[in-house]
Amino acid sequence: ICSMTKILVIRFSSIGDIVLTSPVIRCLKEQINNVEVHALTKKQYASLYTPNPHITKVHEWGEDNKAILENLKQLDFDYVIDLHHNIRTQKIKSALKKKSYSFPKLNVQKWLYVNFKYNKMPDVHIVDRYFEAVKELGVKNDQNGLDFFLAKEDEVDVSGFSSDGKYISMAIGAQFATKKLPVSKIIEILETIELPVVIIGGKEDVKEGEDICDALSDKTIFNACGEYSIQGSASIIKQSQLLITHDTGMMHVAAAYDLPIISIWGNTVPEFGMYPYRPEASNSYTVHQVQDLSCRPCSKIGYQKCPKKHFRCMMDQDIEQIQTDIKRFISQ
Repeated sequence: ICSMTKILVIRFSSIGDIVLTSPVIRCLKEQINNVEVHALTKKQYASLYTPNPHITKVHEWGEDNKAILENLKQLDFDYVIDLHHNIRTQKIKSALKKKSYSFPKLNVQKWLYVNFKYNKMPDVHIVDRYFEAVKELGVKNDQNGLDFFLAKEDEVDVSGFSSDGKYISMAIGAQFATKKLPVSKIIEILETIELPVVIIGGKEDVKEGEDICDALSDKTIFNACGEYSIQGSASIIKQSQLLITHDTGMMHVAAAYDLPIISIWGNTVPEFGMYPYRPEASNSYTVHQVQDLSCRPCSKIGYQKCPKKHFRCMMDQDIEQIQTDIKRFISQ
C-alpha cells in the first residue's frame, strides 16, 4: 500500500493572490501520487478554496488560531508550501516543525523599484515564482493557467442583463484608490460601448456604480455592486464577452476563464509579476498604463490618494485606445 502524502499550502489573502495559487494546487494534486492537499487561508477567503476539487480540506485562520494550530499539528503534514511568506507564516511553520518551502518574494527588488525606480524585477510571473516552492517535490508548471471553481449555487442567471446573452462586465473596485479609475474616466470609456454593461464591485462601490448609471442613463448599464458574493461576481464575469478591470482580484478570475481582459493600471506596474496569467494566450488581454511617469510605481500596493496630488497615472490614460481594444475584442 502506498503511503499518503499530506501537504499544507498556506496563502492567507487576498482574492487575486489566492486565485494565483490554483495552478500550484492543481499540479501538486495531479503530479504526486496518493496526495492530500490542504489549504490554510483567512476565514473570509475560505470560500475561494472550498469548491476546488484538488483540495482535501480548507483550514480557516482568524478566530481560534490556537485550536487551528493544534489541529494542523495533529494532521501531521509531510510538507508545508508557504505561498504567503511573511512573519505569521514563519511562526506557523516553526510550530508545525515540518519540511517547508516558500517562494522568492523579491521584497528588496520591489522596494528598489518603488523608492528609486530602479527595476531589478525578473521578467517572471508570480505564478512561476510560486512554482519555485514546489520544485523540490518534483512538481512542474503544467502551463494550463488558473482555476476558479464555482459551486452550482453560485452560478448567476444573467438572462436579465441582455436579451441575446451578450454583455460586458466592468469591475470598478480596487483595494486602494490609486489603483482605480476616477468615475469620470469610467463614464468616458463606457460612452461609446453599444453592448449592455454590468458593473461589478463590493458594497463600498455602490455609490460610484449609481453615479455611472446616472451619467449614462441612455445606455443599458446594470449596477451589480454590493449585490453578489465574490463567486456571484465571478459567475457574471465568466458569462460576459469581456472584462474591463483595474489591477485587482477580478482580473485574475477572468484570466481563469480565458475571457478577454482590458486591464487598466494606475500606481502599480505589471513588472511586479501580477499581470493576467495566460501562459498560452498572451494576446487575449491588454495592459493599459501611462508610460514614462517618473513617480510610477509609487507603491507596490497603493494609497488612498495620489501622493503627488496629480493622479496622472489614471488621469492621463489613453481612453481612445482602451475603447479601440474593447471594440476589437468584442468583434472577434
